[in-house]
Amino acid sequence: MRPAAMGPRPVLSRRTEDGEPLGALLWEFGPGWRMISSAMLGGGIGPREWVLNAQVVAGYARMDPVEHLTGLAPPGTPGVGMMTAAHVERYALCEDGGVRAVATVGLRVPTWAAAPADVPDLELAPMVGGGGAPAPGTINIVVAVPAPMTDAALVNAVMTVTEAKTQALAEVGFPGTGTASDAVCVGVRDPGAPARHDSPGAEELFGGPRSHWGARVARAVHAAVRRGAADWAAFAARDGVGWDAAPPFLSRSSET
Repeated sequence: MRPAAMGPRPVLSRRTEDGEPLGALLWEFGPGWRMISSAMLGGGIGPREWVLNAQVVAGYARMDPVEHLTGLAPPGTPGVGMMTAAHVERYALCEDGGVRAVATVGLRVPTWAAAPADVPDLELAPMVGGGGAPAPGTINIVVAVPAPMTDAALVNAVMTVTEAKTQALAEVGFPGTGTASDAVCVGVRDPGAPARHDSPGAEELFGGPRSHWGARVARAVHAAVRRGAADWAAFAARDGVGWDAAPPFLSRSSET
């Protein structure tokens, strides 16, 4: 049984935009990978060769984010592009049994998934006419799994990533399930690519937290988000900021 071959590590680059120094992380996977992502650029399921996580200014309000990301991304090959106002150079990388997870974490604006309809989200205010420039508040997660998965297992893996993220946030006392602009990307080996993993060549049918690879995904993501949250808290404390208090939604249930 050969050892698992993990995906690449991200490479940091820097640029200046709107007078602000900004960073970007680029994973160059190359051919032989399939990915599922919620990102605006390259989202969905299909062959992808790179992932870009680009830092943008706080209060980002451009209405052409796909074109913006395309201009920053490698040309000529398909990939995934996501954005964050968090400092990407402070990424957290954790590994578990061949799975590699990287998280960039910004926790300024807590968001509950099931919020009342009349509660505005401060993070999205600049894009919906609310004005103001919130501090960074996005959690972007990139996961590499050195084994092939069916489409259904990929969807299951995204659920596992989200559950592990929320578990980590609960453990550090973050008052929410995430932020309104979180993004995720999970990359797996293409079933037609040369075998480089410690599982049979057939596609994995499951990606849940108790499956062979899903359990490793959950542990790696949980550790990365916890590490990133602790780092963000320490970094923010030096600037005298923390996360905003989230409304007590539990007392406002709409269930009858």
